[in-house]
Amino acid sequence: MPESPQDSLTPILITADDREPQSVLDALKALPNVRVTISRLKLGDYQVDRRLLVERKTLRDFALSVLDGRLFSQAARLAISEIPATMILEGTGADLAACGIRREALLGALVSVSLVFGIPILRSAGPEETARLMLYAANQLRAAATGAFPRPGRRPKGKRRTQLAFLQGLPGVGPRRAKQLLDTFGTVEGVIQSDVNALQAIPGIGGKTAQAIRWAITESEGEYGQ
Repeated sequence: MPESPQDSLTPILITADDREPQSVLDALKALPNVRVTISRLKLGDYQVDRRLLVERKTLRDFALSVLDGRLFSQAARLAISEIPATMILEGTGADLAACGIRREALLGALVSVSLVFGIPILRSAGPEETARLMLYAANQLRAAATGAFPRPGRRPKGKRRTQLAFLQGLPGVGPRRAKQLLDTFGTVEGVIQSDVNALQAIPGIGGKTAQAIRWAITESEGEYGQ
């Protein structure tokens, strides 16, 4: 079913966090059929058409967030948000030159965000392309909402179901262990922040599984240096 005329005429509302750079805001305001508002967002940097959360990171900030551990806690919160989330990485390879991060650590972080946390990663060369990506995403999501695209799978409904589905993406964690983890730590973030000893204290989770979980959600500091 094609997009209705009313949908195509309704402006796309993009709410930007008030800490985002003016360059991206100006690029968004220059786009057709886009209305931009500024607010302090609790999660993500942009909310697109009330359908998508966008976490925007320059490549330099992405590398630094890997080094200081911010990336994985942010990814954990995005993974359980009520609105689907994506991450836009903005910049070129030259931006990483002075960050002192090994390519292996960077690739490991990309794998963790996209496969373990289930957050799609989009690439942008600069602010203008970042703005266009958000516009493209809004248009595609509108089209999907009208049935223009097939939906092969169903998104888990309810916060607990979403949390359990996320935890089952960790190595060695099936439905039963996911339930044990969530019941013990209360939240996905609690699981992410737990250490090996706390994980091993859960019946059925041995040392190897605990180590595998920690490996999937973090990187040892020694792997980041040159």
